[in-house]
Amino acid sequence: MSKLKLNQNPLVKDKFNSYPKGVKSKIKVLRSMILEVAKENEFVDELEETLKWGEPSYLAKKGSTIRIDWKAKTPDQYAMYFKCTSKLVSTFRKIYGDTFNYENNRAILFGLNEKIPEKELKECIGLALNYHLLKDKPLLGK
Repeated sequence: MSKLKLNQNPLVKDKFNSYPKGVKSKIKVLRSMILEVAKENEFVDELEETLKWGEPSYLAKKGSTIRIDWKAKTPDQYAMYFKCTSKLVSTFRKIYGDTFNYENNRAILFGLNEKIPEKELKECIGLALNYHLLKDKPLLGK
């Protein structure tokens, strides 16, 4: 278990506070999972929490950015976004099939009333946080 240094942009807290009541707790669960996986990952000693495109974003030095958000135009869902030019979402599809709902090669979508498959999502988060160590391996080392 690494000693994680979290660099937090104070604007992220404002963003969390801007979410509707029922959504805020869901987004915070995704954040907690990202932080938990980062803390348990031997290759992640520092994590940046900031806003990218107005969305809470998480970046490890050897990883690919993970963003989380809810949008008013799709009020019944929220998402975890990945860099669309990476192999992450296409790999998640191959490994986890219909465990998740996907948006093209950029996101895993969650319904507000849906139970999150925690073990599988944590594995996805781990792959993203180590992406630059794994991107040349078949199925990102899975």
